Amino acid sequence: MKRRTFSRALAIAATACAAPSLLAQTAETPEGAAAPVMGPDDMRAELNDLLSNYRLIGKQRLTYWGFQVYDARLWAQPGFKKDNIASQPFALELAYLRDFDAIDVAERSIAEMRRSATISEAQAKTWIAGMMRVYPDFKKGDRVTGINKPGVGAAYLVNGKSTGEIRDVEFARLFFGIWLSPQTSQPKLRSALLAGAA
Repeated sequence: MKRRTFSRALAIAATACAAPSLLAQTAETPEGAAAPVMGPDDMRAELNDLLSNYRLIGKQRLTYWGFQVYDARLWAQPGFKKDNIASQPFALELAYLRDFDAIDVAERSIAEMRRSATISEAQAKTWIAGMMRVYPDFKKGDRVTGINKPGVGAAYLVNGKSTGEIRDVEFARLFFGIWLSPQTSQPKLRSALLAGAA
């Protein structure tokens, strides 16, 4: 029970979407204990079949009230443009620094997606079910990578292994918008992730 309560309390941070009033902050320099640091080529093997000629566009660590939450990295092809994100292939990786229940991450994702669009309860239930199908409960050190597939939806890898797809273009647009859209509740994180975009 304690674990779920703690996980729910941090679920906002789990999806990089704490409201500004909650004083979330980002930091590039690790502080204290952290998951193993990945080098710039560590994603190569798992992305080779999904993105060609990709590179690291930007990265940032999210902290929340002093808690380290995850390290985020955005991978895309040269010429990646921040003005039309949904139409381009890319990979967004989160390396978790804490444990999170999948249901908490899924429910909070829907709440943040609603910042950009109206989502019906029926649609929310469908998308939560989809996320629960591709998400495990996350443990410290786990890496989840979401791949935007234009015209298809989103594909997911956990620790480098495929866990499935959510074949819905609107879902993918709103999901990745949690981090990358102008409506994100974490504009500093967005700016860092898109630092290398055109």
